[in-house]
Amino acid sequence: MSLYSDWLETWSQAVEGGLNTEQENLSVPLWNNRYSKLMSVMNKAEPDVGLTPKRVIWHKNKTMLYHFSIPGYKVTKKTPVLMVYAMINKPYILDVEPGNSFVEALVKQGYDVYMIDWGEAGIEDRRNGFAEYILDYLKKAIDKVRAHSGQDQINMFSYCMGGTIGTMTTALFQERIKNLVVLAAPIDFRHAKLYNNWLSESYFDVDKLVDTFGNVPSYLIDFGNKMLKPMVNFVNPWVRLLEKVDDDHFVHNWRLLNKWANDGTDFPGQTYKEWIHNFYQHNKLINGEIMLRDQAVDLAKIECPVLILTAEHDHIVPVDQTRALFDYISSEDKEEHNYPVGHVSLVFGGVARKRVYQETADWLAKHD
Repeated sequence: MSLYSDWLETWSQAVEGGLNTEQENLSVPLWNNRYSKLMSVMNKAEPDVGLTPKRVIWHKNKTMLYHFSIPGYKVTKKTPVLMVYAMINKPYILDVEPGNSFVEALVKQGYDVYMIDWGEAGIEDRRNGFAEYILDYLKKAIDKVRAHSGQDQINMFSYCMGGTIGTMTTALFQERIKNLVVLAAPIDFRHAKLYNNWLSESYFDVDKLVDTFGNVPSYLIDFGNKMLKPMVNFVNPWVRLLEKVDDDHFVHNWRLLNKWANDGTDFPGQTYKEWIHNFYQHNKLINGEIMLRDQAVDLAKIECPVLILTAEHDHIVPVDQTRALFDYISSEDKEEHNYPVGHVSLVFGGVARKRVYQETADWLAKHD
């Protein structure tokens, strides 16, 4: 918060010292009033999130498996949905609040919805790699969902880095997956754009970073992501909030996303090493070179129906990075839905509510 506070203080001093009000068409008292309201907003308690009723039906160490249900809504669809998110943020971005929740939208349409929460990695988890999290955690969670729902197969619903994990898991355990839904997931790392420069072996020593920290702190991951567009991520949100501080709806949504964006989790050290070495630096996934213990991850083994959701303005995972999945799988039934939004707006906000939730539910219903 210090960077933001310093910027706000500088802005306040600029206002008090003589803003060009003729150009801005706003008086100094009006800007001061907005600044006061902004301070009031920032002093409020954080909003509640993750409000769809759920219970933990299985856990392994810190990882938990949730099952969602809403009173008055029954399960009418056959195949359960397992949501898998990244390991660097909290998964409640898929269940922010009533009306802004992918989870709620699917439950209300009769889907049996589950979610894996990787939890907060501790120093004792620093040696866990993809083999541990896919073979020892996610595979067991899938089997728990199958047993709990009474179905042999699940819908794999996977977002961001969770989409990479979900895709690899589907390739390994095709018989357990009826349909694969991939949202803004990095698959072909040739299309990672600026990340390719930053994470090049010539400049980035991931081994030294992990050896220093054990687990990679969430604030380092967050800072790196935001530096892709520093003005957009560090300054614009606060300028926008100051401009629209009188709009209660805008302020409410801003506070929700701000809470989530600053609620990161540390990245398990070994997993981060593999993520950088094997994916960003050597693109082993599409080359068929990922080995989890003695099992090869071969994308060509994916034959189930696949839906990918891409965000046209996504600078975290460019569209081509996800769309490339179609070039490597064997599925004949494959479809892409592209939306005029950014990475997070694919699952939260107006376009998500009005289009993404429903169109995804409709596709799953056709493939139930």
